[in-house]
Amino acid sequence: MTAGTRAGEWSIQDLAKAAGTTSRALRHYGQLGLLPPSRIGANGYRYYDQDSLVRLQRILLLRELGLGLPVIAEVLAGEQDTAAALRTHLELLRQEQDRIRRQIDSVHTTLRKTERGEQLVAAEVFDGFDHTQYKDEVIERWGKEAYESGDRWWRSLTDQQKKDFQQTQLDIAADFGRAHAAGLPVDSDEVQAIVARHRAWVGDGWQGRPVTADAFIGLGEMYVDDARFAVNYDVHGEGTAAFVRDAMKVYAEVNLR
Repeated sequence: MTAGTRAGEWSIQDLAKAAGTTSRALRHYGQLGLLPPSRIGANGYRYYDQDSLVRLQRILLLRELGLGLPVIAEVLAGEQDTAAALRTHLELLRQEQDRIRRQIDSVHTTLRKTERGEQLVAAEVFDGFDHTQYKDEVIERWGKEAYESGDRWWRSLTDQQKKDFQQTQLDIAADFGRAHAAGLPVDSDEVQAIVARHRAWVGDGWQGRPVTADAFIGLGEMYVDDARFAVNYDVHGEGTAAFVRDAMKVYAEVNLR
């Protein structure tokens, strides 16, 4: 126990360590009114009690579910009953458990079919995935209008159109994988033709937003830097995501400047 703490409470450093976050994040939550300290000591240090632990647990769960901090504030403000909040928390975890199970099954199916050379089916590959989970990230990278425009477009599609769009991405990823395995240079006509198809696919999803060179290059870098996206390409052979990134950079420099 850190000096100055009482029984049943935690210092900001101890709470951050236990929760796997940072003191800076806890202070930020406090400034937003999400997680005020239960008391502030004479030394100016912040201390948190057991109610704070439950509240932080809720905050972290809701963050993992993709909710932004303003929305989390609204959710917490409407919850006065701790037991009811925990029951809601448990139900959300069960839903998340089911979603992750479906994702695991989906990846197993993709791996099995890829190893056997079988045709992938978009509905199987994307079972358990939800485009809205990236809402905050899209808004942070490209702005609120970009997310809302893409979301409206996606929701306007029929189930078959969604499957066709997803299947197009799978086909492009598979072609990138074959080109990488064949040792084709990223600036070759064959590879750049695949990139052109990918550029058209991205343009459909961006619905009128210009696919600039910087945006296209940044997207390619994200395919490598973010494991959630890299797996979509590296399932076709290790290093395919980096191959796609490099090919996209060549295309952007030549065609989008």
